[in-house]
Amino acid sequence: MPEAQAQIRFRFGRDDLLRTRFAIAPLIEMAAATYVLRLPGRFPEHRRFVESTLPRLGDLQLDLLYAVNPLGRRAWPNFNAPAPLSPHPLLADELARVGGTPPAIVADDVRRAYPQGVPATMSVFVEDPGRALSDLVTQMRAFWDAALAPWWPRMTAFLESEIAARARHLVMAGGATAFHDLNRMVSWNGEVLTVSPATGQSRDIDLAGRGLLLIPSVLASGVWPRVDAPWDPALTYQPPGVGDVWQPDTSRRDPLEDLIGRRRAAILRALEQPASTRTIAETTGWSPGGVNTHLTTLRRTGLVTRRRSGREVLYSRTDAGDALISRS
Repeated sequence: MPEAQAQIRFRFGRDDLLRTRFAIAPLIEMAAATYVLRLPGRFPEHRRFVESTLPRLGDLQLDLLYAVNPLGRRAWPNFNAPAPLSPHPLLADELARVGGTPPAIVADDVRRAYPQGVPATMSVFVEDPGRALSDLVTQMRAFWDAALAPWWPRMTAFLESEIAARARHLVMAGGATAFHDLNRMVSWNGEVLTVSPATGQSRDIDLAGRGLLLIPSVLASGVWPRVDAPWDPALTYQPPGVGDVWQPDTSRRDPLEDLIGRRRAAILRALEQPASTRTIAETTGWSPGGVNTHLTTLRRTGLVTRRRSGREVLYSRTDAGDALISRS
């Protein structure tokens, strides 16, 4: 009999929806960036970020940072990327929080993440947490300067726009509108927000008047529920369209974008080779539904055509689409 998928269920009381709030989390973006940069093939929507960043990391000592963000695990420590206490914290303040984490909390958090035994790469956080935290913060600051600082203004502008739009939905229409498109793994029934499947064991979290902290992230794919004490409940999620963050700035007007729109122009240009809706969505970071809508419009106007290849439907440019590209 197959093993049941884990579920995290956040139970909302009378005041919890009113106390649901949003924050930008630089340390969570940093943790997510370590995965994107070590496993670039899994994140094609971040290709430009990876290509521009990897050359700047070559001389950095990052063993502790990578150790607290381990690959291939279903559980990992939280002390290095706690949920923010304010809506838009400064990096310096967040690094100070990590450096000031009580040693007992660090050791307990590591043991929780490794119930079968702490590996050698993490032993220093149990045996000498004070020294390990100091060295970790130094590595985190160096990684930030090399990897995220150049992109942070763009990332925060994107995240602020997402928060403004979703908070407006939450205030005007409640959870049904604010939660319905967080992620396909998230469902809302009016009282319980369920993340399924989740990593680890199923958990029921009674918010008990604390509300839920929602953390949109550019680099954290999918959804990451945060449920372990001493941190308050939080849910990190990736909004649609994150691939837009890495698009190059251009001061000149693009006639093709003016004619058919920025996203349709990008999709048309991306079809140098036949591609499926899923492939285009993964490359751009846009939702498959949105990509499919644009492809339908491009097909109706004679700029792309489609054909079935096995189980996939592949789209390619028509002669008219090629001509339009060549003139733009």
